[in-house]
Amino acid sequence: MEKLQKMISEKSVVIFSKNSCCMSHTIKTLFLDFGVSPTIYELDDINKGKEIEQALAQLGCSPTVPVVFIGGQLVGGANQVMSLHLNRSLVPMLKRVGALWL
Repeated sequence: MEKLQKMISEKSVVIFSKNSCCMSHTIKTLFLDFGVSPTIYELDDINKGKEIEQALAQLGCSPTVPVVFIGGQLVGGANQVMSLHLNRSLVPMLKRVGALWL
């Protein structure tokens, strides 16, 4: 859990993902299309990916990918991110943490 907290706090936008997950691809594409440079951790590629996935589950993330943190705060998975985007709350949130300068 300590390693997870360190990973989350190091960058303004952090995405936990898996290469094999189509929703992970969709969320990564959304942020990249905005011009955001998120830190992306591919849990199926990194060392101790299973441990990190278990720590995300302990935080209440279900499913465990994709999971997005903005400004060190848990935003949630694909449904939460898309809801924020559709109600026009995502861009202001990204601006507040300095991840977007539109």
